[in-house]
Amino acid sequence: MRHTPAMLHVQDLSLTVPIKGKQVMAVDRISLTLEPGRVLGLVGESGCGKSITAQAMLRLGEYQGVLRSDGDILLDDQSLFSMPENELRKVRGGRVSMVFQEPMTALNPVFSIGSQITEVINLHLKMNKDDVQKRVIQLLQDVGMQDAESLLDQYPDTLSGGMRQRVLIAMAMAANPEYIIADEPTTALDVSVQKRIIQLLRSLQQQKNLSMLLVTHDFGLVAELADDVAVMYAGQVVESGTVEQIFDQPTHPYTRALMGCRPEVNKPGAALPVITGQVPSPGNWPTGCHFAERCPLADMMCQESVSLNAWSDEGHQARCVHVDVASPKPSVSDEATV
Repeated sequence: MRHTPAMLHVQDLSLTVPIKGKQVMAVDRISLTLEPGRVLGLVGESGCGKSITAQAMLRLGEYQGVLRSDGDILLDDQSLFSMPENELRKVRGGRVSMVFQEPMTALNPVFSIGSQITEVINLHLKMNKDDVQKRVIQLLQDVGMQDAESLLDQYPDTLSGGMRQRVLIAMAMAANPEYIIADEPTTALDVSVQKRIIQLLRSLQQQKNLSMLLVTHDFGLVAELADDVAVMYAGQVVESGTVEQIFDQPTHPYTRALMGCRPEVNKPGAALPVITGQVPSPGNWPTGCHFAERCPLADMMCQESVSLNAWSDEGHQARCVHVDVASPKPSVSDEATV
């Protein structure tokens, strides 16, 4: 994706994680761009490296031993990795905010809802006490919380999972960020609550013209929220493009397999297809294509290094030597064999 100023740009980033006393590569030279006013869906199975990539965009993984081995993350052409700690604190929650995936544990149980949102505002905005309280109430109202003023002195354990997630979104919006990173924002919620949270995120993103990174394993969620898509597998981006390109002409076998697992593309009552095998763990990636061991198209060529290259319309890329045999719209039977 094209890099211009005033964007959050992940540039050929490689990350390592500590495993048995060694640093092992978990993200392999990926590039992503959050463009103004657009939602980028980062999709893939668990264990593909999505969350540590998202956390690296605020350098949060360093607290768990996740280290950069190559590449960079640029905000307005300034490296986050060379940014002084005091400047980085201004970015976190100020220009770039994060909505974490587990609302039941992401809020501090010993502080009230009002005090936790107030802390974010005080860190990043210069406002008097009365204006801060008005803003906290407005933020809670913006995310659909009824009787917002009465919630200020309540504690997280008095709220449902859906209400806690709304509070987390209010906190993420508190300092008027330009970028939102939403890491599996609906995973821990039931289906009816998920839908309301999705609608809320999309509404806020459009109203405020935010850039958003949506981390998910759910292609249905990508279809509802995303403008652009990057499909991640075993530490690599294997396909990227606009949501229309990915859904109209999925090219990489892994993308096609993931899309085939959606209930809505299968006959009612039929068993859902599955992708056989498991995502290889860091340190156990095969040489060449990381998906080769699970792919029905794999041959000797796939054992060589496979690059992410444009193959059709501008901006649509796939990391596969067999893109010439990709069908425009894979059938359910094709996907079920992967």
